Amino acid sequence: MSEQVTTPRRRRSRSDAKTAVLFLIPLLVVYAVYYVYSIVFLAQTSTERVGIALLRPIQVGFTNFINLFQDDVFLRSILNNLVFAAASIGASLTVAFFISVALSAGVKMRKLFYLLFLLPALTPLALVATIFGSMLQEQYGAVNETLRAVGLGGLAQAWLTSPVWAYTAVILIFCYLIGLPIMYYTADLAALPTSALEAALIDGAGTFRIMGSIVYPMMRSTHITVILSLLLGSFRALEQVLFSTHGGPGTTTQIVGTYLYGYVNSGGKTIGYAAAASIVVLLIALAISIVQMVITRKASR
Repeated sequence: MSEQVTTPRRRRSRSDAKTAVLFLIPLLVVYAVYYVYSIVFLAQTSTERVGIALLRPIQVGFTNFINLFQDDVFLRSILNNLVFAAASIGASLTVAFFISVALSAGVKMRKLFYLLFLLPALTPLALVATIFGSMLQEQYGAVNETLRAVGLGGLAQAWLTSPVWAYTAVILIFCYLIGLPIMYYTADLAALPTSALEAALIDGAGTFRIMGSIVYPMMRSTHITVILSLLLGSFRALEQVLFSTHGGPGTTTQIVGTYLYGYVNSGGKTIGYAAAASIVVLLIALAISIVQMVITRKASR
């Protein structure tokens, strides 16, 4: 009797699975064609010397890749990406975590704080970077004007033309955009088991002891998600630097996004070179994604 009951159920589930696959096939085909075409296009163009019109390409083999790894600006842009990502990760694992715990604990005006911290993450990055850049202008920037208004004009700086201050400004922009990590932490804090926290409270543990010794270790999977997502996101960054420091002064704050943007819009036969750089960045992002999947799978076991 049980076989007669289960067999129709199995047949129904298989039929539903086949129906779902049939509905997904058109979308999968579109994605496959798009990504396969993009990869083939990049691979082909990366071995050519050609302009934006893609007319009369000249085959140069692996010359673009050789020149790429001999370019100190490109190597520095990758290093800058890693530094900015590290700063953002550090701010997320400390400041964003503390803010998330405070908001989850039910502080007063929590909705206002949610708005203050989450709004930058939901605002177009180009707008945020533009505002930061305008605030740091030497002549009429809000920072220097405020310093002059309170009698501290001697502290006014050429923030965006000084390598040290420009680098610091970009780091601050990356650290300021911690809204998404706050959302990650807030969502996972709501799902934490309360038994360990109740036991710690009964034993007389203080707030900071509970946060550091119990809550923080229990958020290990969230920490991994935040670290890898920010690291991967740094290689997709563009607006944070393009609309604030423009990669300057010189190439001090250059990242791979602005590096590629400059070559694509240079007007010369640099599209093949930009394609080679795109492949290198794509391979780096792919390696980070694989690490993320492996670590996430191990953490979920």
